[in-house]
Amino acid sequence: MKRPDPDRLRLAVIGAGLGSAPHFQSLEDLASEAEVVWVYGRSAERLASVRTTAGSRKTTRLEDILEDASVQAVLVLTPPNSHLDIVRRAARAGKHVLVEKPLEIDLNRANALVEACEASDVTLAVMLQHRMRDAALGLKALLGTGELGQLVSAAASIRWWRPQSYYNEPGRGTLARDGGGVLITQAIHTLDLMLSFTGLPERVTGISSTSPTHQMEGEDTAAALLHYAGGAVAVVQATTAAYPGFPERIELNFTRGSATLESGELQAVFMNGKTMTLGARQASGGGANPMAFSHAAHRAVLQNFIRAVQSGTAPAVTGRSALGVQQVIEAIMESSRTGNPVALHPAAVIPVM
Repeated sequence: MKRPDPDRLRLAVIGAGLGSAPHFQSLEDLASEAEVVWVYGRSAERLASVRTTAGSRKTTRLEDILEDASVQAVLVLTPPNSHLDIVRRAARAGKHVLVEKPLEIDLNRANALVEACEASDVTLAVMLQHRMRDAALGLKALLGTGELGQLVSAAASIRWWRPQSYYNEPGRGTLARDGGGVLITQAIHTLDLMLSFTGLPERVTGISSTSPTHQMEGEDTAAALLHYAGGAVAVVQATTAAYPGFPERIELNFTRGSATLESGELQAVFMNGKTMTLGARQASGGGANPMAFSHAAHRAVLQNFIRAVQSGTAPAVTGRSALGVQQVIEAIMESSRTGNPVALHPAAVIPVM
């Protein structure tokens, strides 16, 4: 029997659906740092199509993973409504966790998931990989210098496309399985990234609808106005009914300049004449093929998680930080239902990064 490599993190992948592909690609790249011990799928048929690394085993029994004391961490890639139960069980078994976005289908369940990991003292990271793109990291560093001044306004635009066949898949875009539509499934990445720069607003006014383009339970179109304590405002536009799909965009306006992020490229312009460009345009899965994007940012999140577990430090995208975007999404949907602005209670406002 092959002896475990003490220099590599032993982990299991829980979930082998559509969204697992960039994770497996990333794990192949990181083979010198992590060893995939188990791959779990809900059916043998699903597992049969998964290409695993040498030495890893496939199972339809979650207990095989939870009872294996050699497994140090798990990647939870199952549908959102299953996250809380799986993560609770993994945390109780002492496994560190990286979970796909969103944390869960609503804020209460997301909070419970985070608290479960904290109670068991295990590391929790979230796959909100847009934060780990080079341009996003560069903009975060730039904002840290204060060179652009005070935030005046911001905007996030997510004009993506999904054909009806995408929503014909069982559970896709439903409240029970996914927690909703475009906001919690697609726009969450760009909205989370914008919030990592602006912080969380004091109140939110939102509206959502399902366009004639799709037959689905959740929303495929949403818009919101975010009000900030210092007087800044931000607008959000999100849809999966914009054929054929366009690059997502974040615009930030400050007292001494502006910055724009579009599909992985940063353009900053300062009033003193200085300019800054960083990163490069890249596909984000905004068209008919939701998996048409590079796995480089996934790899960065995974590598950061591996090293955080091994060093005992916090990962770059913590579970608690991921609660912020779910607060805002829930506020948008509540505002749409009631027709009134929704205040984010100060005690519940959690820093994004």
